[in-house]
Amino acid sequence: MANRFVSPKKLLQTALLRSLSTRPLNSAAPSSLTAASPLTLEEKPITTTTTPFTTTTTTSSNSIINLDDTKSLFSSLSTTKLLRSAINLHAAAVEPMVDLGMWVMNSKLMDTGLLRGVIRHTFFEHFCAGENPAEACRKVSKISDSGLRGMLVYALEHAGDNESCDRNLDGFLRTVEAAKSLPRSSVSCVIVKITAICPIGLLKRASDLLRWEYKNESFQLPWKLDTLPIFADSSPFYHTPRKPNPLTQEEEQDLYLGHQRLQELCEKCLEANVPLSIDAEDTSVQPSIDYFTYSAAIRYNKDDNPIVYGTIQSYLKDAKERLHLASSAAEKMGVPMGYKLVRGAYMSSERKLASSLGVESPIHNTIDQTHACFNDCATFMLEKTANGSGAVVLATHNLESGTKAAERARELGIEKEKQKLQFAQLYGMADALSFGLRNAGFQVSKYMPFGPVELVMPYLLRRAEENRGLLSASTLDRQLLR
Repeated sequence: MANRFVSPKKLLQTALLRSLSTRPLNSAAPSSLTAASPLTLEEKPITTTTTPFTTTTTTSSNSIINLDDTKSLFSSLSTTKLLRSAINLHAAAVEPMVDLGMWVMNSKLMDTGLLRGVIRHTFFEHFCAGENPAEACRKVSKISDSGLRGMLVYALEHAGDNESCDRNLDGFLRTVEAAKSLPRSSVSCVIVKITAICPIGLLKRASDLLRWEYKNESFQLPWKLDTLPIFADSSPFYHTPRKPNPLTQEEEQDLYLGHQRLQELCEKCLEANVPLSIDAEDTSVQPSIDYFTYSAAIRYNKDDNPIVYGTIQSYLKDAKERLHLASSAAEKMGVPMGYKLVRGAYMSSERKLASSLGVESPIHNTIDQTHACFNDCATFMLEKTANGSGAVVLATHNLESGTKAAERARELGIEKEKQKLQFAQLYGMADALSFGLRNAGFQVSKYMPFGPVELVMPYLLRRAEENRGLLSASTLDRQLLR
C-alpha cells in the first residue's frame, strides 16, 4: 500500500487541535508554583520526588502580588490578544508540538513559504518580537503602553569563525541603535551571548586554560586581562582533566578580536545609556563568558552605573559562592556590578555530560534546592542594591520567588521605581506575574528575542528541547487567561 502524504499545514493543524482537546479552555486546572512556573528566561523544572510548592490562583489579601482581579491584571490587553495567547500557550503545552516543531525545523519543509507563514503567525509571533529591530521596537512600544519594558535580544549564538562573529556584531550594534531610538523608559537592556561574537571552540579552549590556572597557581596566562573571581572551590572542573595546550598566536589574536567586539558593543551601549546584559551558557564555556563579562565590567561600570550585567544560573551548585566572591571583589575594586539572576537553561546537556564522565552533576539535585539558591542569591543582591552597591534583574516565572523578592525589597526600603531593581519574564509567558508585579509598582521587563524566522525559531526550539517543560509549565497563566 502506498504511503499517504499529509501536508505540513495539515500536520500542524492536527497537532494544534489535539493540543486544544487535551483540556477545554474553560476547564478547571490545578495550579502550582511549579506550574506557574519554576522557570526563568530559559529554564526547565527539575524532576524531583520532593513535594513542590503549591498555591491556588488566588492570592491572600495581604500579598504584595494580587492575582485575584484578572480584569485588572490583563486590562491592557485586547480580547483578541487574550484569546490568541490562550490558544498558543495551550498548544505549546503539549510536548508533541515541540517534537513536531523540532522535526519541521530540521527538515526541508522550512523552505516552503506556506509553512514558514504558518509558523510565523502562530508560535513565532507569540514568543518572538519580530524579524528585525524595527519590528522588535514596535513590540517594545506596545508593551510599554502596558507598563512593561523590553529586553532586546538579537537571538544569535554559537558562531564558528571570525566572519560570523563580525556579522553578528553588526546585528547587535544595530539593536543598540534601535534601542536608542526608543524612550529610555521603555528599554531595560540589550542582551548578548558571547558565543555569538567569539568562536565557541576558542571559548572552550580559554575556559580549559582558566580552569587549569585556578587549580595550579604557578600556571600563568599571558593573555589574561584584569577580571573578577570566576570560580569557587565548588565549581565543576571535570571539563579539564589534563593540562591544556597554550593558545597559539592565532588563537590569542582571535581572543583579542572577541574582546574588541565586546568593547565596541559596550561603547555603543555606553553612548546610548542602555545596559548590556550578557547571557549565561553551559559550563563548558561559562568560565570564558564570565571572564569576558568581568573584564568588560571593570572597564565600563563606573560611578555607580553598571552598564555591563553578568548572569548567575542558580541551578548550579556553585552559584551562590561565585556570586559572593565576584561581588565582594567588585566592591573592593569600586566596580558597581549588575547581575541577572536566572534558574538555568542547560540542565539536560549538563547532566548528560557529567553522567558520561562518571562525575557529580554541577546542578542541584532537587527543585527545592534550586528555589532556595535563587531566593538566597536574590536576597543577597537586594541587600547590595539597598546599600547602593549593586543592581539586579530577578528573572523568574516562579510566583513564590517573585513574591518573596518583592516583599524583601519593600522591607529594605528599595523604592519600587528604582531602576537598579527589575523583574523579568519571557515575552509571551508568565504575563500574570509580570502584570502582578507591575501593579505592585515594580519595574518589569520582558525578554524579547527577535531575528529572521529561520534563525530565531531554532534558538527557541533548542531551548524547548533542552528544557522539556519550558512551554508546558504555563498552567497558571492559562488558567488565569481562561
